[in-house]
Amino acid sequence: MNSLRFIALEQLQARKALPTHFPGKRTSEYFGCQVFDQTKMQQYLSQSVFQKVLEAIQNGNTIDREIAEEVAGAMQSWALEKGCSHYTHWFQPLTGGNAEKHDSFFDLDKGKPIEKFSGNSLAQQEPDASSFPSGGIRNTFEARGYTAWDPSSPAFIYENAEGLYTLCIPTIFVAYTGEALDYKAPLLKSIARLQQTATEVCKYFDPNVTSVSPTLGVEQEYFLVDQGLYNARPDLALTGRTLFGHEAAKGQQLEDHYFGTIPERILAFMADVEVEAWKLGIPLKTRHNEVAPGQFECAPIFEEVNVAVDHNQLLMEVMEKISTRHQLKVLFHEKPFGKVNGSGKHNNWSLSTNTGKNLLSPGKRPQDNLQFLTFFVSIIKAVHVHADLLRASIASAGNDHRLGANEAPPAIISVFIGTQLDQILNALESPETISNLQVGDNSTLDLGIAQIPALLLDNTDRNRTSPFAFTGNKFEFRAVGSSANCGPAMIVINTIVADQLSHFKQTVDGLISAGDSKETALLKVIRTYIQESKEIRFEGNGYSQAWAEEAESRGLSNIQNTPLALKTYVSTQTLNLFQRNKVLSARELEARYEIKLESYFKKIQIESRVMGDLVINHILPVAIRYQNELIQNVKGLQSLDLPDSAYIVQRQQILDISHHILVIRTQVDEMIEVRKKWNAIEDHEHRAIGYCDEVFPFFDRIRYHTDKLELLLPDDQWPLPKYRELLFMR
Repeated sequence: MNSLRFIALEQLQARKALPTHFPGKRTSEYFGCQVFDQTKMQQYLSQSVFQKVLEAIQNGNTIDREIAEEVAGAMQSWALEKGCSHYTHWFQPLTGGNAEKHDSFFDLDKGKPIEKFSGNSLAQQEPDASSFPSGGIRNTFEARGYTAWDPSSPAFIYENAEGLYTLCIPTIFVAYTGEALDYKAPLLKSIARLQQTATEVCKYFDPNVTSVSPTLGVEQEYFLVDQGLYNARPDLALTGRTLFGHEAAKGQQLEDHYFGTIPERILAFMADVEVEAWKLGIPLKTRHNEVAPGQFECAPIFEEVNVAVDHNQLLMEVMEKISTRHQLKVLFHEKPFGKVNGSGKHNNWSLSTNTGKNLLSPGKRPQDNLQFLTFFVSIIKAVHVHADLLRASIASAGNDHRLGANEAPPAIISVFIGTQLDQILNALESPETISNLQVGDNSTLDLGIAQIPALLLDNTDRNRTSPFAFTGNKFEFRAVGSSANCGPAMIVINTIVADQLSHFKQTVDGLISAGDSKETALLKVIRTYIQESKEIRFEGNGYSQAWAEEAESRGLSNIQNTPLALKTYVSTQTLNLFQRNKVLSARELEARYEIKLESYFKKIQIESRVMGDLVINHILPVAIRYQNELIQNVKGLQSLDLPDSAYIVQRQQILDISHHILVIRTQVDEMIEVRKKWNAIEDHEHRAIGYCDEVFPFFDRIRYHTDKLELLLPDDQWPLPKYRELLFMR
C-alpha cells in the first residue's frame, strides 16, 4: 500500500468547512478598504495635488516628482495606519505571474529610527532585469531595469500572511534601454492608442465624446482538489496537470455538476476569496459550479482594461493563498484532467465613452445604431485581418491541450454574431436586399435611415464553440487560457481595433472630401468591411469536421500548436502593425517571440522529465512487484497439479502487465534520447518545434499504457491518487 495516497484520503475525511469572517454586514461597507482609491486620495492629499493625480489617471498626464512626494507621504500615512511595515513595486514580468521586492518603511535619520517613503521610492525602483525573461534584451552583465508607478491602477495593501501587510504599488517594468519587459507597459500604450482612434471616430456621431475606454470582464475558471491528494501527485505539483490517470467511471456525462449546489467546503473557500477580493477592490459578482466535476468559476463586474488585468492577476494570487488556508489546491492549468472540460478565462471586451455609452450596444436614437454598426463591423474586420495574431496571443503549452473540445473554442479563429445580426450584415452587403429584410417582432430599433434595417436589443444566441463571439453588448474572447495573463490578448485586441478604426476614419474622411455626405461615406465603408470580412463570420458548430473543411476553403488558418502559432509575432504584418501604432517595437516583439518559445519547450521538457520519473520510480516498481506476486501465485497453483484453466486469468494478466511495462519502459527510454537530441539545439524556434513534433507525441503513448496498468493493478497498490478521488472527494 502506498502510504502517502491513503494517508491523504484518510485526512480528507476529517476536513471541515472553515468559517468565513465578514468585516461588515454589507459588502459595500468594506469594499475597497485595502485600496488607496480616489476616496482615500481626497482624504490624504491636498485638493490641488488630488486634482493633478486625477487628471493623470483620466488623461494620461505626467506626474512630476514634487507631486509624487506628496502622494508618497499620503500613501505612507494611510499604509502605516493600516498596519503596513513594507512596500513593494508590484509588476508583471514576462513570466506571466506577478513580481515584488519588499522594502521596509524603516530607515535611520542620523541614527534615529524613522518611517520613510519618498516620492522617488514611489515613482521608480531598480529590480535586476537580467534575472527575468527578456528575450535577449538584457544579459547577466546588463542587469539594470526600472519599475515605474502606474497611477491609473490604484495602490493596495496585501495581507501576505496573518498580520503581515505590504503596500503594493502597480508599476510597469522596462529595461535600462527603454524596452518593455512586462505586459503592462505595452497594454497601457495599446489602451492610449485605442482611446485616441475610437474617440476620433465617435466624433462623427457625438461631439460630446472626449474619451473612449476599453472595458473588460474576466470569467475565471479553475479546479479545486484536496491539498493532501495534490501533494501525493508529483505531476500536479510540478506541472499543474495530471500526466497519467484513467478516467473515472463517472465524469461530466450526466451534466449534473454545472450550476449544481456548491459543496460546503468549496463554498467556504469561495466566500473567503470574495471577502479578500472585495477588500482589495476586485468587484467579484458571480460564483458557481462549472461543467466538469471539481471545476468552478468566478466572474467580476466590468472594469477599465488595465485595472481588470491587474485585478485578475491579483485574484489568482488571492485564490492560491486562500486555497492553502482551506487545505485545498486551486488549479489554473488549462487541462489538469483528461476526458473532462478544460479551463478558460473568457475575456468579455467592450468600449465605453465618457458620456456613459457602450459602443457595442444599439441605442434608441438612429445615430446610436449607425455608430454601433461602425464599431461592430470595424472590430469584425480587425479580427479578420489579424486572426493569426489573435491565435498567437493565446498560444501556450497548456492551452494546446484545451483548444478544440469540451466547451473550449477551436484553434480556428472565427466570429459569431448571431443569426439576426448575421442576417442584417448580409443584407447590408447589397442595398437592393434591405427593403425585403424581415427581423423580429416588438424588439427592434428603427435607425431612421432608409438604407439600414432595424436592430434588435437581444440579437444573439450564445455559441460556446466560437473563439470570438458577440454576446449582446460585448465581444467574448473565449480562447484565453485559465492560467494566462490577460495582457497579451488585450494588447492585441486593443491594437488591431485601434488600427482598423484609424483606417476607417481615413477612408471615411477621404470620401467626405470627395463629395459624399457623412452618412453615405460611413455606409460605404461599413458595406466594404462587411464584404471583406465575411469569411471570418461563422454561426455553426466550431467543433465539427465540416467547419474545419469549410474554414480551409475560406482561407482561414487552423494553427494546431504553439510553435507554429507564435511565428505570427515576428511576421512583417505584425511588426508593421505594432510599430505604426507605437505599442511594441520590432526588438520587443522578437524578444517576446523568443520568451514564449523558450517557455513552451521548457514546459514540455519538465513534463517529459516528470513523466519519466513517475514511471521509473513510482509506477513500474509497483507493477513489477504485483506481477511477481501473480507469478508466484501461478507457480503455487501449478504445484497442485491443477488444470491450466485454473490459472488462465492470472497468466493473461501477467502477460498484459508485461506488455504494458515493456512498452512504457521502451517509450520512456526513446523519449529521453529524443529529448537529449533537441536539448543540444540552441535555436529556440527549432528546439520548440522539435519538442512539439518529436517529444510531445510520446506523452499520449506512455499515458495510454500507464492508464491500462492502473486498471490491472489492485487499488490498494496503485501509488497515485485516482481521478475519482481528485475530482469527487472534497
